[in-house]
Amino acid sequence: MKIVRRGSAAWSGGIKDGKGSVSTESGALNAYPYGFAARFEDKAGTNPEELLAATHAGCFTMALSLILGEAGLTAEEMKTEAKVTLEKVADGFEITAVHLSLTAKVPGADQAKFEELAAKAKAGCPVSKVLKAKITLDATLAA
Repeated sequence: MKIVRRGSAAWSGGIKDGKGSVSTESGALNAYPYGFAARFEDKAGTNPEELLAATHAGCFTMALSLILGEAGLTAEEMKTEAKVTLEKVADGFEITAVHLSLTAKVPGADQAKFEELAAKAKAGCPVSKVLKAKITLDATLAA
């Protein structure tokens, strides 16, 4: 099976004064604004790192749902936050790390098994596989 999904970006102007927009094939984002100020100055709009964080959190959480099911477990609730770190390096900027923070309610799971399955999801998630950044994980099983 091969699936192709599309996203697009448009940009006009220079790096600091320019304006851009991103769109997704599904329409979830339709000409949503992004730019230098949203990326480096905490202004309104989105940025590639924020979008990557949401993408990685979603991918990881879905992968864990699959892996839990294969282990005979079903999550009552899972919440994942991804923190993407963008750093200045010698030749520009680089995404150097992603930290996933997961809290989940999984009836029948113990902490050790939960951590094992979460680590498997972290390693196996397609977004994790495409990133060369260091990816860390905290997995908390809620009572």
